[in-house]
Amino acid sequence: MCRVAWSQAVLLFAAGVLGGLTGSIAGLASVVTYPALLVAGLPPVSANVTNTVALVFNGVGSVLGSRPELSGQGASLQKMLPFAVVGGAAGAVLLLSTPAEGFEKVVPLLLGFAALAIAVPVRPRDTSRPRHPIGLIAEGAAVLAICVYGGYFGAAAGVLLLALLLRLGGESLAHANAGKNVILGIANGVAAVIFAVAAPVHWTAVLVLGLGCLLGSRLGPVVVRHAPAGPLRIAIGAAGLALAVKLGWDAYR
Repeated sequence: MCRVAWSQAVLLFAAGVLGGLTGSIAGLASVVTYPALLVAGLPPVSANVTNTVALVFNGVGSVLGSRPELSGQGASLQKMLPFAVVGGAAGAVLLLSTPAEGFEKVVPLLLGFAALAIAVPVRPRDTSRPRHPIGLIAEGAAVLAICVYGGYFGAAAGVLLLALLLRLGGESLAHANAGKNVILGIANGVAAVIFAVAAPVHWTAVLVLGLGCLLGSRLGPVVVRHAPAGPLRIAIGAAGLALAVKLGWDAYR
């Protein structure tokens, strides 16, 4: 399918705006955008790789909107970016190596886990205590694992990374969210390059969905500065869990 109907285009653009907004706030873009691609008629694997490429726009908008909070985070982010690059590439390769039938059955599990991850409590780490080398290795491994998941599927990868960054001593939700936007943006971008070369990307859907993501993600960091994201994450998590149940029923019945 190389074209989309007007009704599908409107659906994808609206999903992009909402996905970009929620993605830049809580890392939940794929919970909105991936189902919209399924509704538009894309098969699961094509929908996933198309979603990843479209979310490059989400990364751009999120980082642009987060510039005030990114000030002073350069040194810490540079240490994490290699893990993001390797993780994004590994996740993309893993997806392309997974049979389509298997992916259809694993998606409900990933989506259900992503939705439930929103409820994980976050307790900031005491930054006055020095970090043990083993702890630093564990932190790098955690970032790597989240970025592998982000390159493979990505729904709520941002929630997991946001929780991790807050535990690592994020100055505030807005600062941790800004760091999350950069790290996942890099991982997603690396995966998108691989998909653009080797996967069935639907480029028309990428354009429509991506433009919506760019708009929504640019506004998201502004919302984080002025409003708590908790109620929004809970609402979308409930919707994501309901969708996981439906997809699971379709895949396993």
